[in-house]
Amino acid sequence: MSFFRVLLSIICPPLAVIDKGCGSIIIVFLLWLCGWVPGVIAALVILNNPKN
Repeated sequence: MSFFRVLLSIICPPLAVIDKGCGSIIIVFLLWLCGWVPGVIAALVILNNPKN
């Protein structure tokens, strides 16, 4: 996980997970609409997943 991705996930979480697939983008976007903190946490979890 690069510094740019972490910074992007803090500023705009859906853009940080744009290469992880449509489902990830939708989940992060919906959580981001519910609140900034859930969106950031979801983006960081998705980016930190070692399987992808």
